[in-house]
Amino acid sequence: MSSLTEKDRPIVQLLLNTGTCPRCIFRFCCLGSQTPYKRPYKDLMKELKELLKNNAEKEDTVCFEVADPPCKRIRLENTEEGPADLNQNGVLKQIALVNEENTALESSAVKVCNVCLGILQEFCEVDFVKKLCQKVKSADYQFTSFVFSVSLPPQLSVRERAAWLLVKQEMGKLGLSLAKDDIVQLKEAYKWIIHPQLSEELGVPADGKSLFEVSVVFAHPETDEECHFLATACPDCFKPAKNKQSVFTRMAVIKALEKIKEEDFCKHFPCPPTSPKNFCVALEIQCNNGAVFVAGRYNKYSRNLPQTPWIIDGERKLESSVEELISEHLMAEFKADSFNFSSSGREDVDVRTLGNGRPFAIELVNPRRIHFTAEEMKGLQQTINNSSDKIQVRDLQLVTREAIGHMKEGEEEKTKTYSALVWIDKAIQKEDIAFLDDLKELKLDQKTPLRVLHRRPLAVRHRIIHTMKSEYIDEHHFRLHLKTQAGTYIKEFVHGDFGRTKPNIGSLLNRTADILELDVESVDVDWPPTLDN
Repeated sequence: MSSLTEKDRPIVQLLLNTGTCPRCIFRFCCLGSQTPYKRPYKDLMKELKELLKNNAEKEDTVCFEVADPPCKRIRLENTEEGPADLNQNGVLKQIALVNEENTALESSAVKVCNVCLGILQEFCEVDFVKKLCQKVKSADYQFTSFVFSVSLPPQLSVRERAAWLLVKQEMGKLGLSLAKDDIVQLKEAYKWIIHPQLSEELGVPADGKSLFEVSVVFAHPETDEECHFLATACPDCFKPAKNKQSVFTRMAVIKALEKIKEEDFCKHFPCPPTSPKNFCVALEIQCNNGAVFVAGRYNKYSRNLPQTPWIIDGERKLESSVEELISEHLMAEFKADSFNFSSSGREDVDVRTLGNGRPFAIELVNPRRIHFTAEEMKGLQQTINNSSDKIQVRDLQLVTREAIGHMKEGEEEKTKTYSALVWIDKAIQKEDIAFLDDLKELKLDQKTPLRVLHRRPLAVRHRIIHTMKSEYIDEHHFRLHLKTQAGTYIKEFVHGDFGRTKPNIGSLLNRTADILELDVESVDVDWPPTLDN
């Protein structure tokens, strides 16, 4: 049975008298049992009152009817001579309250806690939990579990340090020691109280691995005022950061508290901490679902459609793109905030992608809807295909984040097949190009093309043309089918890019060559899995 004992009396009386709430007192008594924290606030005050009324010599405990694991205890250090203020049971003699006992207890029940600033008071009550759940339900998310996160005002760490130094000082006079790490963390205690209430109201369990997060951001109007002394004592800990309204972030405050000496802290901040004027406020209540990933293959039939939005100097050059034609429907169905598009390579705006298509994946950020059957995904695929004659998608499916790695694995070693319509300046006959069919594993040195030099680093890339097959059309045109290493610049292989790609079709034929059309006929990446469409 976990309970408060007579050994806890000094901490209970000291903290209660300074304006600390019952649940924070439990934390400083190192009570690791969850059940006592969940009891109604009034009942907790009553229990503490009864504890203080008990005779200090009594060994019986105030039982909270808990079957949780044993709690952490305040340690009694070994001393040669027992302190004069300890009674025969080794317990600190009762510290007199400033006011009448009943008055002090009643007033402390309504005052804002001087340690948690009300977090473990009104924000544990049913009204706040209902407000929280109402916000979650109105956001209209699909979820089967949740993880709850809390952001606390930075000065809570300061106030907790002040309360701990007070307790530590008083206990030290009598041979008792309280390690800061033994104090139950405020966030941990708060979640003990909130989790079962949220689970009951939302109808799903709390799960630390859940992808659906409910978060509450607490703030307090006196944060900067109470933390200001730390900036003077440890200025190197507080540096302005982008997107931060105040330099007094939680991590900066914790870092400063680790550096400042105890005596310096006590000179600048009251121990015990003073009673605050205001409760914390729940500044934000937010919901967020983990990303959902959709994969498939796309065909692109237009020679006037970029893969991604074509915007130069803030001006859109073309009205749409492959990623937009696909993602707009996914965004609408999954009710996501945003998306991230990726694919196995990319084609130029004037290049078609035929055959079995190019593998792609889309990350849908913070989706409201996450559950789709195979039939629903097939219907979504059909909706995309019916919306435009410029693209088609196939094998549309839900995948995991880890599975997307298959799309990028060994990308440079994969092969791609192309069809290029080539123009030659001087007349040719069929036999003039026949030798191209016999070239195997042709090695290229490709300096970064001029057309992409503005966005790619200057380098020489070594690529391989595995096979070629020519198809004679007339004296100035032929079609060239190529199987190449992924990452090969096909246009540059045809026209040479002013000698930046060697060898090239022009140099091989000893003529001037140019490319009129280019199609991607296959991307040999065995992902995502083929579906029976």
